Amino acid sequence: MLRTRTSRVAAATGLAAASAFMTAGPASAETEVDRPDSFTSAFTSMATPDTIINTDGDSVPGEEGATGTFTFMINSDEEIICYDITLDGVTPPYESMAKTATHVHEAAAGSSGPPRLAFPDPTQDGDVLRSEGCLKGPFTTGLEGDDGNDTGQGFTLSQIEANPAGFSADTHTADFVPGAVRGQLTPIPVGGVDTGMGGTSEAGSIAGPVALAAGLGLAAAGAVALRRRVGA
Repeated sequence: MLRTRTSRVAAATGLAAASAFMTAGPASAETEVDRPDSFTSAFTSMATPDTIINTDGDSVPGEEGATGTFTFMINSDEEIICYDITLDGVTPPYESMAKTATHVHEAAAGSSGPPRLAFPDPTQDGDVLRSEGCLKGPFTTGLEGDDGNDTGQGFTLSQIEANPAGFSADTHTADFVPGAVRGQLTPIPVGGVDTGMGGTSEAGSIAGPVALAAGLGLAAAGAVALRRRVGA
């Protein structure tokens, strides 16, 4: 009986380790750092479940009723990105072949593309899931691209600044592997500077951009609800 119980525990431990490997992937190249003294740009993504594109380029449904607000503040001179990610209605567990399931992809609206940045997956924070912090490159995703290299290799934050509409933010779950919610990046002001134009400003508080992003998120959620009522 003892050997049987021990075998079951060992098997369960092995499954848990395998699952962790699938979602965690290899060690990070990027480094967690403190907020820099200044930022060169800031962006938001109002993620919804009706914008998901799978790897074949087809539109597929995300998690009904879910929304996400991704706020990014970038210092491209120091290669640092600070993130504040909030998911509402997204149901874990997360699932991705990358080292985490929460990403910025190089993908324009209506198209798929490889992840270039991988962020810690949001965890429970009251009624929502949240993740925040700052990462310094070089960046990795833990996912091998068609060229055999990590899809984060060679990526720089200035690429987002040059073409934010060509990037999307999303998160992937076991029930919605192509994506539970997704949204394109949009420039927002930081410190009174229209950061989509690449200006530098003092760091200040992230509360301003987050508040703006939250307001846009409410608008996005309202639009989704309106579309559902019209469809019904």
